[in-house]
Amino acid sequence: MSYALSFEPESITDLDNLTQAVRVRILNKIDWLRNNFEQISPLPLTANWSGFYKLRVGDYRVIYEFDVELQVIIIVRVGHRSEIY
Repeated sequence: MSYALSFEPESITDLDNLTQAVRVRILNKIDWLRNNFEQISPLPLTANWSGFYKLRVGDYRVIYEFDVELQVIIIVRVGHRSEIY
C-alpha cells in the first residue's frame, strides 16, 4: 500500500530552485519512496535534524518525516547535500 505525500512550502520552494532534470529525478525518487515505504528502513538524521529522515538522490537529499497511522510522508526540505544539513 502506498503512502500519501505532503509537501511543506519550503520544500516546494527548494524544488522550484532546481534544474528541470534534477527536479524530475528527485520527484521520481519521492514517488518511489511513497510506493515502497513499507519495504524500506528509513535513514534517521541526528543533531539539528533529529526526528527527520533522509532520502539520497545522487548528491541531493530529501528531508522528510512520516506518520504511520495516517500513512503520509511529509517532505520538509530538498537540497544539495553540501547545503541542506
